[in-house]
This record gives sequence, C-alpha cells and structure tokens, in this order.
Amino acid sequence: MESETRNPYRWYDAIFLRIIPPLSALLIKLLMLSCRVVKIEGLDREEEAISQSGGGAVYATWHQRMSYHFYYFGSRHVTTMISRSRDGEYATRVATWLGFKNVRGSSTRGGSKALKQLVQRIKEGETGGMLADGPQGPARVAKIGSVAIARVAEVPLIPVVWGADRCWTFNSWDRYLIPKPFARVAILFAEPIWIPQSAKGDELEAYRRLLEERLNQGVRWCDEQFGVERPWRKVTEEGMPERGPLPDA
Repeated sequence: MESETRNPYRWYDAIFLRIIPPLSALLIKLLMLSCRVVKIEGLDREEEAISQSGGGAVYATWHQRMSYHFYYFGSRHVTTMISRSRDGEYATRVATWLGFKNVRGSSTRGGSKALKQLVQRIKEGETGGMLADGPQGPARVAKIGSVAIARVAEVPLIPVVWGADRCWTFNSWDRYLIPKPFARVAILFAEPIWIPQSAKGDELEAYRRLLEERLNQGVRWCDEQFGVERPWRKVTEEGMPERGPLPDA
C-alpha cells in the first residue's frame, strides 16, 4: 500500500519543472527552426480529409521519426496522450510549451479514461497524434491503437513521416533520429485511411497492416529524397535485418 501512495516526485522537481520544460522547448524550436523543409508531399489530400471530417483526424507516425514532429505538429496544437508518471509530467510541460494539447494517462494509470477523453476531443474537431509503434516497439510494427481511435472517433487516420539529409542517429531500439542544424527536410502525408464503424477482427487487422505499409512506404520516399533509406531498428542478434520487415512479422 505504501508503494502505491508514495509521492513519485523529488524535492527538486518543483524547481526543475519550472526551468527544464521551457528551456527544452526553446532548444527544440531553435534546432528545428534552423532546418529547411524543401519538399512536402500529400498536403492537399491531408487538407481534404480534414475538411471532410469537420476538422478531426488522427495523425500516426513512427517513434523513430518523432523529433521533427515536436516542432511541426506543436504549431498545429495536436492533442496527445501522455503518461501520469513523473517523467510524463516533464513531457507534458515540454509539450505544452511547444504548443501541444494533451490528455493524461497510460496503459497502467488512467489509460481508459484518457482514451475516452482523446476520442471525445477528436470528435469535437481536434486532431490527435499517435506513435504507431511506440513507446517501446517493436520498431516499424504498427499497433492497433491508432486504428481503433480513428474508427471510434469517425475521423481519417493520416500517416505522416519526414526524412532529412543530415541526422543524428541514436543507438536505440528504433535508431531514433534527430535532424542536425540546418538540415534539409522532406515531409510526406500518406493517403488518409478511413476505418468504417463496422470494422472489427480481421478487418481491423487489415487496416493496421495498411497503416504500417503506408508509413514504411512514406519513410522510404522521404529518405530517398536525400540518398538511401535509413535503418529501421537496432540489430540485436545475428541474422536480424537492419531494414525491412522481420522474417516472422
């Protein structure tokens, strides 16, 4: 019982929560503002889908490609779901400084209520943002959550990705990318996916696979504007491919 009620915050969090989020948001904005978007593909179909839905939509991207979206979608005031944890409090404040709206919850704390709030907000005309394979992967395998939310909210599911000519590549599970200062960026809005209310079971799985396919095709297109496709994942065992679907996927 004690572990369930223990305050997760440290004595210094009251100070750090005032300093770190705005400073982090400023650094992110300065870095991303230095980058130059040289090509955007699919903006017309994204705008048309938003218009048809009355303003609501669910944007989905890969965790690997999250960093530039911090800037690009913050200015669009996209709504995201963020954990109620101590780390989530820092993330929420950074996201707010960047322009995002949010609902609080996770798979272990307040998730069901947060999902309902997110769906309701999207139905009312807001746009939601989801990491299709986040937060822990496996890399480039879409989860069903984005599809389910778009179906219940009756809005288009819009895959969106970016690529850049110069990036820092982290040695993380998905080889997380951050564009370097003054990088050139390409953005792609893939064909929106409309999921009927009647979809369930195998049909929902087909839409999940379609999302996964369009995201991967979009990433390939973005990367190839500047050279070759970047790695999909960290190789952790012999025979695991760095790019492309896993053999048993």
